[in-house]
Amino acid sequence: MIGRVSKNRRYWSLFMKGICYFCLIVVAALALFMFFYVLYKGVPKLVDNPSMLVSSPSVRKNIEGILPNILNTLYIVVATLVMVLPIGVGAAIYLTEYAKNRKMVRIIEFASETLSGIPSIIYGLVGMLVFVQFFGFGTCLLAGAMTLVVMNLPTIMSTTQESLKTVPQSYREGAFALGAGKWRVIRTVVLPTCINGIITGCILTVGRILGESAALLFTAGLAHKIYGFIQGLESSGATLTVALYIYASERGQFDIAYAIAAILMILTLLINLLTVYMAKLMKKGIGE
Repeated sequence: MIGRVSKNRRYWSLFMKGICYFCLIVVAALALFMFFYVLYKGVPKLVDNPSMLVSSPSVRKNIEGILPNILNTLYIVVATLVMVLPIGVGAAIYLTEYAKNRKMVRIIEFASETLSGIPSIIYGLVGMLVFVQFFGFGTCLLAGAMTLVVMNLPTIMSTTQESLKTVPQSYREGAFALGAGKWRVIRTVVLPTCINGIITGCILTVGRILGESAALLFTAGLAHKIYGFIQGLESSGATLTVALYIYASERGQFDIAYAIAAILMILTLLINLLTVYMAKLMKKGIGE
């Protein structure tokens, strides 16, 4: 009887493992298909017209250029991360390590989970009313970046909190026993241990920023002009996703839209690799 139960469990374990492998293969196949299909449709346009990567669009001169959109995308990614990372990580550290009122923590966590489920177009409308009109920023990349800060703050907070909670309490107690203070324990023990989870939240945030269009249509604008970083934040500008929407839905230029999609995927991959590399450097620096 015992042998039969053990045999059934082994078969059940093999069956569940097979389902997991099947799901893994399906997800990987879909991701690879989408990646290579977009490259297949978009790279020929970039090869035929490489100057579009280094020029501004001009209807009068019949120039197809997306350099302003690439710069606007980089500007808004940098501006959003500079604002959202300190706020999100700092709030998560306070709620996990310092806050004593657990009821308040639960309320904030519930509010954060609720905010993470709100559609992005609602954030765009709120950003237009608050940042564009009430604070008087106007339609500019800074208003779009601040809207994305509010949108991505729950993601950074939740991922950082979950990472902090995975650090064993014995690590903290051992550091306290050696005479380390609260902040020193967090800086030298807790953060290096959970830095991978924080970086995961950062990667998710970058991916959401790169793929966002609805919120930016109301706040960042549709301009296709080249500016410096500071002047660009103060000016209206279309990111790559907004430009993709314009070329595909309003102008019907799907070849350019696929080219922009290919650039977006490559840019996302490069930023993720750069983020992982910086995470390794940060982990070394924090641990010292």
